[in-house]
Amino acid sequence: MNLDTREPVVQTLGVLETAALLRELTAGLIALTDFDEALLALVRVTRDAVAGVRWCGFTALRAGEPAGVAASEERLAGLDDLRHGPDSPAMSAIQRREMILAADLAGETRWPVWTARARDLGVRGVISAPVDIDDHVIGAINLYAASPELLTPQHQLTAMLLAEHAGLLLAAVRDRKRQLMLASEQNASLLHDGVVGQAVGVIMTQRGCPPAEALDVLRTAASSLDIPLREVAERLVRTVSRPRDA
Repeated sequence: MNLDTREPVVQTLGVLETAALLRELTAGLIALTDFDEALLALVRVTRDAVAGVRWCGFTALRAGEPAGVAASEERLAGLDDLRHGPDSPAMSAIQRREMILAADLAGETRWPVWTARARDLGVRGVISAPVDIDDHVIGAINLYAASPELLTPQHQLTAMLLAEHAGLLLAAVRDRKRQLMLASEQNASLLHDGVVGQAVGVIMTQRGCPPAEALDVLRTAASSLDIPLREVAERLVRTVSRPRDA
């Protein structure tokens, strides 16, 4: 019996390729705290990892802020930038909350101005998938092909999984940024606290380190001794203030 197993092999390779992409994205974004840096890493990893995708872009809408853009190749950034006009696959994906496919831009009529610009830049096909990040940011990831009919159902599946995973990763990036800002505000407050500020000054003098590092030393001591930070600070200040025996 001669069984044709080519299609299952293609599907398996597609699944493995997508899994590898999601792992690489996680590794690349997991420690980032800058949202724009994370967007750039996202589009570059996607471009390099997905066969048939020549370029990748991201369109971000942020409440109270200008629309954000990231592009794997700078000359195509205008295709993702809503300041050049809202009539685009990305905006359609965001507004309709569904994936948008244009496999061959030669006959595309939905976004005439955008399509003409895209074709002039060498783009022949596009998939735009909506990305939900948090209550303040939404967007779309855009996959571009250099040949018509190159984007397949497998690319659509990849785009769907990518959008879901990217939303989680980008939300985590924004959350880490918020946590850092909160910690910075708390540090500033502590440094202006009387006894804690004095203790930090002592550690800075002893170690020749900056305030943030001195505060970390104080926190580490409090954690090791399992006592409140203020109590550790008070003990340190009392110790250095105690008159030495003659």
